[in-house]
Amino acid sequence: MSEMLAYSIHLGNDKNKTKKAKEIAKNNKSNTTSFSNNSIQNSKQLSKINNHNLRKYDNKTELIKIIYGTNDLANDVKNLYLQEFENARIEYNNEQKREDRKIQNYFEHISKNSNRDLACELIIELGDMNFWQDKKQEYRYKMVDVYKEQIDDLIKILPEFKIANATIHFDETSPHLHIVGVPVKERI
Repeated sequence: MSEMLAYSIHLGNDKNKTKKAKEIAKNNKSNTTSFSNNSIQNSKQLSKINNHNLRKYDNKTELIKIIYGTNDLANDVKNLYLQEFENARIEYNNEQKREDRKIQNYFEHISKNSNRDLACELIIELGDMNFWQDKKQEYRYKMVDVYKEQIDDLIKILPEFKIANATIHFDETSPHLHIVGVPVKERI
């Protein structure tokens, strides 16, 4: 008989939530909120997520596996902005009559705008604490191929979500995948 494996996807995490949003989540049956601060709102938050996801604070990188992007998540998002929005920024600037309305750097422009989100983070986890408690590290590392396939599938089924970085954490209760990306809608 095959074992049932829990599968969960979370948008964002508590690191970006205000105390009020965390309190609402505690009292919500799903433990989630729809507050905008579930996303990455500016470069300061992106830097914190970079430090967390890539374990910049403790140098335990041997238990972290980057499967998409580089070892600089913040730079990956900046590069994605250049790739996805630079032509539109130039086109927009060419239409402007006043210099003060031109956008010099779209990444910085969005980062400084509190009404916009810079990026968002998805967390995918297969299995729960009970499933992983007796699994050896070699077994856990088999998740690299599984999560790479999850990335490939996400790119196929949701091409509007541009992935900047995807990192697997093997240093917590269960191996899980952090995906940082930007939803991009084509201009009509």
